[in-house]
Amino acid sequence: MASAQSTLKCESMSERKEAVPQGTAPTYSIGEWYGQGFEKLSPIERYSLARSLAKSGGHLKAPCPFLAGADCNKKGGVCSLRNYEESSEAGVAFCSGPLVTTCPRRFQEDGLIFQWVGEVILGTRTPIVLREIPFLEDSGVGSRTGSKKKHRKYVGKIDNVLVNPSRSPLDWCALEQQAVYFSGDAMTLEFQTLSRKNFESLPLPSGRRHPDWRSSGPKRLLPQLQTKVRRIRTWGKKMAVVVDEAFFESLAGMKLEEHVSNAEILWFVVGYEPAPRGWRLVPRRFVSTMLDSSVDALTGGKPLSKEAFELLLQSKLLAEQKRGSTPTKRQ
Repeated sequence: MASAQSTLKCESMSERKEAVPQGTAPTYSIGEWYGQGFEKLSPIERYSLARSLAKSGGHLKAPCPFLAGADCNKKGGVCSLRNYEESSEAGVAFCSGPLVTTCPRRFQEDGLIFQWVGEVILGTRTPIVLREIPFLEDSGVGSRTGSKKKHRKYVGKIDNVLVNPSRSPLDWCALEQQAVYFSGDAMTLEFQTLSRKNFESLPLPSGRRHPDWRSSGPKRLLPQLQTKVRRIRTWGKKMAVVVDEAFFESLAGMKLEEHVSNAEILWFVVGYEPAPRGWRLVPRRFVSTMLDSSVDALTGGKPLSKEAFELLLQSKLLAEQKRGSTPTKRQ
């Protein structure tokens, strides 16, 4: 897979006490802010944006550059993260590695993913894109009172359904877009630091955080796929999933299908390349898989054998006994 792992050199702020202490592990901070590359913003732009954000209470009314005619709906306006490291040379920091997408709207730049998915699965680069299509119906509506259902209540939706407008019978596919959550300090720390003064150079992160692929994959995306794919495959339709390179590389041991016709899920992997004001989205690759293989990859490994598990269990028991703990004491 082609890589977007370009490296940008960024000077740190001179106030060392406000930065991450030298020698600590890398942390993640703003990659793109309201659609612009953070390192491409001028000092006054960063300062002014942070001040405006503080005055707005965290919800700045600004257009989303990736969704025509819509304002940003993400608190703080962070589209993506990047890895920040401080080098051994005092006062110098590096922003390294690919962008890590934190807002699913980021994937919709110029409608490229819809063209790509439409071409691969439906044979058209101009599919009709339908948004938030109800998929699961609440089976309990009306049943508690014994009355007939007068209104349908939906409890689950598909992000997008793409339709080929020139084919009959109806030819369509489902599309899910999965960004990543992060764990650690709130991004508010960065906004507060940036709003205090006009830093002449790019400040190092004030907080410590990292992408949480375990929450984004097994806890969020996996249940969606298990519920939706099992149903739409009985209809003879396919599921497309859009993720970025960083997310896809967090998956383990996915078994691929050679032909799209044999697949239940198609993973469309996007990357980012440098642009004048930040980054532009580019298609990287798509891979065809079955649901079970995707489940295994999202779970991140294979179960231990009973023998290997009990060896670990015995090791843990010995360690507890050495510390003098009792069998009934919870650690």
